[in-house]
Amino acid sequence: MSRSRVLFHMVRADFLERVRRYSFVLTLGFSVYLGYAMYSGQINMQLGSYHGVANSAWLGSVVGLVSAVFLSLIGFYVVKNTIQRDRETRVGQILAATPMSRSFYTLSKVLSNLAVLSAMIMILSAAAIVIQLTHKGTGRINLFDLLSPILIFSLGALSVTAAFAVLFETIPGLRGGVGNIAYFFLWCFLLNLSVKPLLTGKSLSDLTSMRDYTGITTISGQMQAQLRQLDPEYKGGSGFYIGSSKRGTKTFVWTGVKWNPTIVLSRIFWLGVAVCLTLIAAGIFDRFDPAREILSLKRRKKQTVLPKPEELERLPLQTRETQLHASDLTPLAHSRSHVRFVALVLSELRLLLRGQQWWWYTVAAGLFAGCLFAPLDSARSGVILVAWLWPALLWSQLGTREARFSTQAIIFSAPHAFPRQLLSSWTAGVVLALLTGGGLGLRLMLARDTEGLFGWAVAAFFIPALAMALGVCTESRKPFEAVYTVWWYIGPLHQMRKLDFIGTKPASSTPVLYLAASIALLLVACFWRKARLSYA
Repeated sequence: MSRSRVLFHMVRADFLERVRRYSFVLTLGFSVYLGYAMYSGQINMQLGSYHGVANSAWLGSVVGLVSAVFLSLIGFYVVKNTIQRDRETRVGQILAATPMSRSFYTLSKVLSNLAVLSAMIMILSAAAIVIQLTHKGTGRINLFDLLSPILIFSLGALSVTAAFAVLFETIPGLRGGVGNIAYFFLWCFLLNLSVKPLLTGKSLSDLTSMRDYTGITTISGQMQAQLRQLDPEYKGGSGFYIGSSKRGTKTFVWTGVKWNPTIVLSRIFWLGVAVCLTLIAAGIFDRFDPAREILSLKRRKKQTVLPKPEELERLPLQTRETQLHASDLTPLAHSRSHVRFVALVLSELRLLLRGQQWWWYTVAAGLFAGCLFAPLDSARSGVILVAWLWPALLWSQLGTREARFSTQAIIFSAPHAFPRQLLSSWTAGVVLALLTGGGLGLRLMLARDTEGLFGWAVAAFFIPALAMALGVCTESRKPFEAVYTVWWYIGPLHQMRKLDFIGTKPASSTPVLYLAASIALLLVACFWRKARLSYA
């Protein structure tokens, strides 16, 4: 069998395995929601006071940019698990015994990721057709004007996303939560690199097109040039508006992207970047051989080995409990009904902090001191942001540990395990928030700022509640790491009202809303866990 056919069958098999997963249904559901958001006007593009008539050229350009901008972020978290899944299922060890090269394997994974993301693009393309059919007075459908921006711009950006997902999985330090957070800031950098010419008002050049990751500068630049010809008073400016149905007061007819060799070369350039990232991943990939990992030369942590069941039975009761608490499992509730809740919280807290090095505690202590001694405004709008981003990878463990270590049958068979274990885990998350950001709480208390103190306390409740709900419902750490990082960036960092769950400014603080959200999230986690236990 030729290498091309082998590659095709590998990509096809991996893609079919993914489409059978519940997460893929959620992915398609998110794509449908994006299409609905564009249809209802919750996501729209404006140029000053102008918005385009919903013809094929306008819809194709807007959907292409939505795909390139939003799916290049969300898509990374959707597809970043393909190599890890081969490790967990031991398929990787079987493949490693074949003559398959590392570059061939990583290329197949990149193409598989791109196939999954292409399914999302197809959903949005269908949504664009539906939008035009349901809007009167938009003219006939021109498939080239409608589909060419979607395919050319979004596929270029998503191929880079697919390659980054594989590259991050081959680097030991970026396989887990660190990589999930790091990619968000990498995406922000690439997006800023794309839109910087529009923000500075500089004229577009060939170099500008080459560094235009998503195509937003290319399309917006041509739209602005056309508007300046139609309306000399147009001063420039364009952007996406999310969550608001407010539209520009003026309309114009967008005639479509004027394709030229520079635009085509820029898309080929980003496809080349994806190929380069794939080759780099192939060079780093350990081929499922632990001896070839880059970090194998570092000092390995001494792992705790649990005794065998027959050996555990011969141990004294106190020794048995010590051995059990030394494991990575959620602590069991004792068979006695008077188990102290505080002891469970302390045990959960120990598990959250398990494995952290001295430098982690040093940074956490420094952030606590910064919140306590920095000027109040700086502590509330600056230091606390870092203090509550620092333990994000620990919070993401909440609600997932039982699924990760397959200990549900052990944990939930203990007396009163529900809801005591879930609430003790959430309380441990709240204690972690108090330990890292407690300096600000003390500062607000000394300043007698009751409103600010209330907002700070609600945030300490809300963050673990969000982690617990996402962890229990998805049984994965990745959703919280992705959602929390994006939310932290959009809301507290930019002090956006109703999204600022920390309350960095009095004007952006809505603590009552997030108190209600915390209660709702805990109820969702409880009901979901109860339903899973009843079903099991």
